[in-house]
Amino acid sequence: MEINRAIRTRRSIGKVSESMPDPQLIEKMLEAAQWAPNHHMTQPWKYFVLTGEARNRLGTVMAEIKAETMSEEEQQTEANMDRLSRERKKPLRSPVVIAVAVTPSDDPKVEEIEEICAVAAGVQNALLTAHALGLGAIWRSGKPTYHPRMKRFFGLGERDTLLGFLYVGYPSILPKERPRQALEEKVEWWDQ
Repeated sequence: MEINRAIRTRRSIGKVSESMPDPQLIEKMLEAAQWAPNHHMTQPWKYFVLTGEARNRLGTVMAEIKAETMSEEEQQTEANMDRLSRERKKPLRSPVVIAVAVTPSDDPKVEEIEEICAVAAGVQNALLTAHALGLGAIWRSGKPTYHPRMKRFFGLGERDTLLGFLYVGYPSILPKERPRQALEEKVEWWDQ
C-alpha cells in the first residue's frame, strides 16, 4: 500500500473477528515498529504478544485493578460484579493483544521523553503496517495501563512504562472517516 494512502485510510478498528491472524503478520507489524526513529539508538521498545489464555490472565489483572476502587461490599453488588466481568473480558475483544512498553536507557544523555516518543512512533509504524496487511487494530490505554499491578504483571522495572495495548485481528466493521481540522489551524510558519 502506498504510504500516503495508508496514512489517510488507517483507522482504529475496535471490532475484529475471532479469527487468529497468521503470527507472521504480527511479526511484520513488530518489525516495522523497530524502524521508528530513535535518538541515540537505544531501542527502548518492548512488546508482549498475548494470545489464548494469556488474554484471560491480563483480564484478571484488569478486573483486580478495577476492584481496588471498590469496597468488598461494593464488589458484591450485581452492577459491580457485571462491571468487573466486563473488565475481565476486555482482552478477549481481539485474538491478539500486544502490550507496548518503554524501557528507557540509563545513559544520562538520553531524555526519557525521547524514549517514549520513539516507542509511540513505533506503534504508529505497527498500526500502519497492520492496515496495509489487511488487519484491524486499535491502540487502547487508560488508567489500568499505568497501574503498578500492571507493571508487575509484565515484569517491568521501576523506570519502565507501559504505553498501552494494541488489539489486533481481522476487521469486522468498516470504520468511518473522521474529518481532521484544517491544517492552517494547527500550523504556524515562522521565517524570522
